[in-house]
Amino acid sequence: MMKHMQNPVSSRFSTSAAVLAASLCVAAAPAFADAPPPSGVLTLSATATTEVPQDWMRLSFAVQREGADAVGVQSQLKQAVDAALAEARKGAKPGQVEVQTTGFSIYPRYNSKGAISGWQGRSELLVEGRDMAAIGALSGRIGTMTISQVGYSLSREARETVEAAVSAEAITRFKARASEQAKLFGYGSYTLREVSTSSDGGGVPQPMYRAAAAPKAMLSSAADGESLAVQAGKESVTATVTGSVQLK
Repeated sequence: MMKHMQNPVSSRFSTSAAVLAASLCVAAAPAFADAPPPSGVLTLSATATTEVPQDWMRLSFAVQREGADAVGVQSQLKQAVDAALAEARKGAKPGQVEVQTTGFSIYPRYNSKGAISGWQGRSELLVEGRDMAAIGALSGRIGTMTISQVGYSLSREARETVEAAVSAEAITRFKARASEQAKLFGYGSYTLREVSTSSDGGGVPQPMYRAAAAPKAMLSSAADGESLAVQAGKESVTATVTGSVQLK
């Protein structure tokens, strides 16, 4: 019977390769583990805030109707909204006075026995824009719907402009602070490692008032055909720059 003979050269080569590979792994592990952390790295942040007048007004109207059948309620709602839309569209102008319907719903009412006893519905109309005086005057000319909400905020264009300015200020403060900190630590200058910016303009318009909870004097003025008094407030816009620098 013939026995398989192993090549001694091949065997020695395989053994040597395995030993070499193991040696490389053992030698490489401490190299990564012992890598020193970066030195002279400073993490800091800077913030800038500004307060600007709100230039956008939102005025919501609503109407509610109820009746014995859904078709009748729907017809009453449609008449009220059509009349309000016709009046609102007279002063509509892109960016200044914009008009849109925002809700229309009809649902049944149930009696104590679980049977439908009638129907009720609600429809809403939103008027918004920069011309606050015109929007306020419109409130006195719409008689088929009542005011449900009033709110003020920054327009998209104004917000973008303000955010750009306040972000630039925050960046300037970040750079000045980095230079100051570098000198305090005994360095001459710095280079940026990583940096991020964020802005917060409040996002949500100032709290709106609801007609149901509004003072009677304010509601009666609008109902009597007088213009709604309007007075926008101010909104804070904040920008923050956060990052790290390499001191040199």
